[in-house]
Amino acid sequence: MGGVYSEYLSSSKVREHYNYTKESPDTKDTPSRQVASALIILLCCAIVVENLLVLIAVARNSKFHSAMYLFLGNLAASDLLAGVAFIANTLLSGSVTLGLTPVQWFAREGSAFITLSASVFSLLAIAIERHVAIAKVKLYGSDKSCRMLLLIAASWLISLVLGGLPILGWNCLGHLEACSTVLPLYAKPYVLCVVTIFSVILSAIVALYIRIYCVVRSSQADVAAPQTLALLKTVTIVLGVFIFCWLPAFSILLLDYACPVRTCPMLYQAHYFFAFATLNSLLNPVIYTWRSRDLRREVLRPLQCWRQAAGMQGRRDRTPGHHLLPLRSSSSLEKGMHVPTSPTFLEGNTIV
Repeated sequence: MGGVYSEYLSSSKVREHYNYTKESPDTKDTPSRQVASALIILLCCAIVVENLLVLIAVARNSKFHSAMYLFLGNLAASDLLAGVAFIANTLLSGSVTLGLTPVQWFAREGSAFITLSASVFSLLAIAIERHVAIAKVKLYGSDKSCRMLLLIAASWLISLVLGGLPILGWNCLGHLEACSTVLPLYAKPYVLCVVTIFSVILSAIVALYIRIYCVVRSSQADVAAPQTLALLKTVTIVLGVFIFCWLPAFSILLLDYACPVRTCPMLYQAHYFFAFATLNSLLNPVIYTWRSRDLRREVLRPLQCWRQAAGMQGRRDRTPGHHLLPLRSSSSLEKGMHVPTSPTFLEGNTIV
């Protein structure tokens, strides 16, 4: 066992796996790659800021402490961490990749899988909550908040386990023939297992929303209230955008499982599919704020406060003498006399 895990710290294992699965490891920092990396990092910074604003809005306003918005907040948290993970992944890619040890490589890729898992389970929790709300099922009981938090904690725990399986041993170290081309240290069965789990969960979510819409169409007016329908449309759009953004990446991973090593050149362009998938984390906050006027107002409040503060500062700067302080003349201080008609002023750090 010690011999197996000693490979985790080997500085040559990553290079060995990349040389086996790829005809020529493309790790040179060309100008085009540097520009693309800079754009991805800017995109991820926008993801972090947007989702942070959503989390602040949900935390500050008690109106958003319902089950639905708590689960949306959990999705925003996973998107925020996804942005951080993608930044780390980008900074540790290119020429840096071949210098990583396996444990560093597993941490780089595992963080992205963990946040992806958390997003999928958040979507499942939202779908369950919508079904509970529409069907008027009292699932949570008196300790509703406690059970919601336990559900959120369980989703993150499962995500950690699912994303951490490779570093715990389910990888292809020592078995090059079983390695993925897109993720050269991951075993193909693991990649297939993860994609299958996500696909099954997403299919179940779609089926659940179809059932919800059937219930709404055949229900009384109170169930099909405009607010209920609007919220249902919002979460349906979130689900649709997730599937649209991640379907190409899931497809490339399935192709990776089916293709023998070095037989599918398209797999060498997989990074474009994953870059497209990051747009999901950018679009989710836009969807929340676009569909909810109250959430939009709360999310934009910090920006409006900052804008007002900047405007007030600008007006003060344009007002002459607003921060001038009367001082005594140095000559009058020496003589012990006060000169009332000719005060000296301090503007900034310059005496005028």
